[in-house]
Amino acid sequence: MANLKEIRNRISSVSSTMQITSAMKMVSAAKLKKAQDAITAMRPYADKLTELLQSLSATLDADSGSQYSEERDIKNVLIVSISSNRGLAGAFNSNIIKQTQHLIDNVHSGKKVSVIAIGKKINDAFSKKGIVVANHSSIYDDLTFDNVATIAEVLMDKFVTGEFDKIEIVYNKFKNAATQIVMTEQFLPIVPVEGEANVNSDYVFEPSKIEIVEQLIPKSLKTQLYKGIRDSFASEHGARMTAMHKATDNATELRDQLKLTYNKARQAAITNEILEIVGGAEALNN
Repeated sequence: MANLKEIRNRISSVSSTMQITSAMKMVSAAKLKKAQDAITAMRPYADKLTELLQSLSATLDADSGSQYSEERDIKNVLIVSISSNRGLAGAFNSNIIKQTQHLIDNVHSGKKVSVIAIGKKINDAFSKKGIVVANHSSIYDDLTFDNVATIAEVLMDKFVTGEFDKIEIVYNKFKNAATQIVMTEQFLPIVPVEGEANVNSDYVFEPSKIEIVEQLIPKSLKTQLYKGIRDSFASEHGARMTAMHKATDNATELRDQLKLTYNKARQAAITNEILEIVGGAEALNN
């Protein structure tokens, strides 16, 4: 009977876990809808703004370039890694940690690499190594463009002053609830457009192209960082919803197996008791 009691306790424990994972799945699904709508709505604007900026920059003379497009010998690199503050999201956070470590060990080997953590998980992973220069995990408490723009301005200042020669962003790009793509984007210096510029030469620019570019660059960079965090935010809820869905399915399967094991053990115990009674009766008759 002790064995049956143990199985009953396991069934109760698994059932409780299944209820928790099912509730977390529903919560993530509700949050995902809002986060997905937000990133889907801003992507066309962000992409068009970046395209316009790169096209205009390509038509300018080399000596009239912006301070944000200055190419230098890369000695100091800053990686802005975007994770979540909470776990239970499958490989969502571990993929960001692995990609950041890959950049440090391979891509930027021999250079001084620093990390700005956006998310508690990435901060926990690299703070012990002494390379985290700032932690903005609280950004998720009030994720607005203005709050992200403040972080972007700090990054731009660090590049302009020469503290860092290159700044990259690592984040999960949202594709759908089940798929997140790890992205590494160059934040600064600005990536020049490939090929010929596609801005029509018949356009009349007022004010001049240079002034327009100078005004567009800060806004474009702020939008790029905001889009990355928004992408990561939507990816987090998608990954957690998928992980909790799989966990619920596994818990359901395990509970059914335990119930079957319990029924078999109970039936075996009843059979043994019947055999003992029959054996005792026959012994009395003899």
